[in-house]
Amino acid sequence: MDMNNFSGLDESRYGILKNAKRIWAIGSIHGELEDLSIVHKKLISKFRRGDKLVYLGNYFGDTKHNKETLDELLMARRKIMSLPEVFMPEDFFYLRGAREEMFFKLLQLHFAPNPALVMEWLLDHGMGSSLAAYGETESTARTIVRHGTVALTKWTTGIKRQIQNCPGHIDLTNSLKRACVTEDGALLFVHASVDTTRPLTMQKDQFWWDNGNFNEIKNKFSDFSKVIRGYDHSNSGIVLNKDYIASIDGGCGRSGKLHAVCFTPDGIKHDEIMSR
Repeated sequence: MDMNNFSGLDESRYGILKNAKRIWAIGSIHGELEDLSIVHKKLISKFRRGDKLVYLGNYFGDTKHNKETLDELLMARRKIMSLPEVFMPEDFFYLRGAREEMFFKLLQLHFAPNPALVMEWLLDHGMGSSLAAYGETESTARTIVRHGTVALTKWTTGIKRQIQNCPGHIDLTNSLKRACVTEDGALLFVHASVDTTRPLTMQKDQFWWDNGNFNEIKNKFSDFSKVIRGYDHSNSGIVLNKDYIASIDGGCGRSGKLHAVCFTPDGIKHDEIMSR
């Protein structure tokens, strides 16, 4: 994709940050409601006209507060939009994280050729807490998956109905983006990684599953000045001092802090907020 040319980009899948003076990016939350609330309180006091806000995925985690975490995301947007400065819905973008990707796979499990095997993998990777947020249990999941396609379809439909019963949740989950770019093509925001051998629109699962090479990127990816991610599978900490990449996963949900970093349009850190 040519620099400064996003005319063919599917905006239902990718976010485009337009007229951004500063971009706030929030790393993986992992259902840590208290950390998110602290960061939001500090962030709202700093938010200014021309600011944009990008959440970099993994809203769900191994906690009992996943539903409330989504409620907090929605509440923060309402609070910011009520500020004296004028903010619009397009000033906020939410990326799909690995946790959300797995949860959506679970809701489509009736299409899988071996749903029992997939279910075991999903539950082994923390989907029990996500199910619990909408009133389901791991034991029910393990049982229903062996009762055939019709029963499984009814079960996933029931979960979707529970999501719809939570105000704003279905709209939020339907709006999740694969990645987000500034309109001048300078910055790319992703969840976990990119495959530098593929163009932006051909990344597929590379956005969610880190191949371990992100910190080794030493050149521009597809004309972007910097790629900024919110989740590091290796939990190796904040990285803000490299030329072409930045990582803002402070280990929230894994004994670490939640970070929000404010970037100028050319990728320089302007400000930083930590939950503790």
